[in-house]
Amino acid sequence: MNENLNKIHNLAVFCASSDGNDTEIYKTAYEVGKMMAENSIRLIYGGSKLGLMGQVAQGVMDYNGKATGVIPDFLKTKEVVHTSLDKLITTQDMHERKLTMNELSDAFITLPGGFGTFEELFEIVTWAQLGLHRKPIGLLNIRGFYDDLINMLNKMCSKGLLKKDNLDILLISDNFEDLLDQMRKFEPKPVPKWMNKNQT
Repeated sequence: MNENLNKIHNLAVFCASSDGNDTEIYKTAYEVGKMMAENSIRLIYGGSKLGLMGQVAQGVMDYNGKATGVIPDFLKTKEVVHTSLDKLITTQDMHERKLTMNELSDAFITLPGGFGTFEELFEIVTWAQLGLHRKPIGLLNIRGFYDDLINMLNKMCSKGLLKKDNLDILLISDNFEDLLDQMRKFEPKPVPKWMNKNQT
């Protein structure tokens, strides 16, 4: 067991609730869950049994890992909950879900996804930029899925709309173990606390 990976005990994972049409991304989501279980890292995620979310959770559970699902009440009624989780937390709404995931997690990682995944990623990065948390945030760029986004972020820097220090908050790799190692070594820079999370 790689002791470096144990520095992160509770990892929030943001990703799609859809399967997508790229079998390698789908398989990698399962492998991420498997590696988390093998390294005693608890999964904190949205609680669904569907899509890439379900694959990460299934990888964790199949290898005797631990998983906490955090799901808003209105989704819990739609038969999307993964029934094998060892812990499920129900929230009133999506915002409380994100707050709860933040409170439970030591770090965050984003796999491929759609609008909801992008929203979760950018909100948690914005919270870090504002000094609301100091936890590492990783982007797992499976099969170049996020290449265009990475180019756009660099363009934002080149146009003076995003500071390089703030871009550096987001750690990027196409390899899960490498990304976890970057996150373990991450040292956040001090920033002022401008507001609390309920104001975002």
